[in-house]
Amino acid sequence: MEQRRWLDSPSWPYLLVFLCVAVLYVPVYIGLAQDVWPIEDDFHGPIILAVCLWLAWQRWRDFATALADDAAGRVIGWVALAVGLMLYALGRSQDIYMLSLGSQLLVFPGAILAIRGWPSLRTVWFPIFFLLFLIPLPDFVISGLTGPLKQLVSVIAENLLYAVGYPIARSGVILSVGPYELLVADACSGLNSIFTLVALTALYLYLMRYRSLSYNLMLLACAVPIAIAANVVRVVVLVLVTYHFGDEAGQGFVHSFAGLLLFAVALSLVMALDGVLMPVARRLGFNLGHRA
Repeated sequence: MEQRRWLDSPSWPYLLVFLCVAVLYVPVYIGLAQDVWPIEDDFHGPIILAVCLWLAWQRWRDFATALADDAAGRVIGWVALAVGLMLYALGRSQDIYMLSLGSQLLVFPGAILAIRGWPSLRTVWFPIFFLLFLIPLPDFVISGLTGPLKQLVSVIAENLLYAVGYPIARSGVILSVGPYELLVADACSGLNSIFTLVALTALYLYLMRYRSLSYNLMLLACAVPIAIAANVVRVVVLVLVTYHFGDEAGQGFVHSFAGLLLFAVALSLVMALDGVLMPVARRLGFNLGHRA
């Protein structure tokens, strides 16, 4: 009887999930911290992980009090858990982070479904979904998107500066302004900005708890052009600083600071756009009432 009470206690499923994390995913995250996160393009990784843990902690009370009587969900949970563990084993054996990390999206919900059912999973679905943004993009995706994005940013920056009278020319992704030449590098393509801004926009929409899926998807989609526009402004600022103050000024502190500042501006633009679109969406009949 005492054993049954312990198995039915709300702490048991979290104990199982914790053990999965400790045994399976701690080595993966150690590898991430050593191999991936030190790279400039993946600096957002630790932030995403911290947000996931914080959100899970915030939902603990709801998770612990959710009903645990969904037999159908448990069958699906065991299947998802088994498939997730196979993906994890394949990813670890082949050193593929996309598989070892991506398996979390099946292992965690599968474990919760198998032990507690759908009501408990609904309380923590977003922290689990947010783990998606921890998965490094595959190399073929990065190489396929980086080139066109760099070209787009270069063309827009050149046209803007030429329109206001600066002596600028472009050859591919190399911008020539006065005596200086600037290469629009991979980090300036905006791909990392898009990925991170979409993640934070998703977090913002979750915290706002809008009921309308259409409105949420529309605002989420707007994060992409906003991130590209912010990156164009970043390149323009670096070109202007280099032209007026020299190459050392453009590649020094200003280079890093411009990226952080403009990313903050991009996130602020998403929130400002929400404020502008909200009354319009309400007049059009969107149900923006906040979820419980």
